Amino acid sequence: MKKYRVLFSEEAEKDLKDISLYVARYDSPEKAVLLLENFEETCVKLENYPDRGHIPKELERLAMAQYLEIYFKPYRIIYEISKREVFVHCIIDGRRDIESVLRQRMLRI
Repeated sequence: MKKYRVLFSEEAEKDLKDISLYVARYDSPEKAVLLLENFEETCVKLENYPDRGHIPKELERLAMAQYLEIYFKPYRIIYEISKREVFVHCIIDGRRDIESVLRQRMLRI
């Protein structure tokens, strides 16, 4: 099985930090650590199965079909495959206005 290298953009790393801080503050530090571990586990799976995601409908409407997403509910992990690398661009809470967040972020790439 071919392995891909999973890389995180600065914005994706900031997303993880912000999510973790929010959970630690409004729930518990332990749950924040567990959440980060689960995110990591989910993203590690992309090393072997990067094609398992699907095109986010919001980006498909913008003809940006090179981006894929997987869910770690309620979060959406948006990434792109290039050669042997998977670039995680953002991790967004699916309860937010996803379309405006994606337009803002993905059009800058």
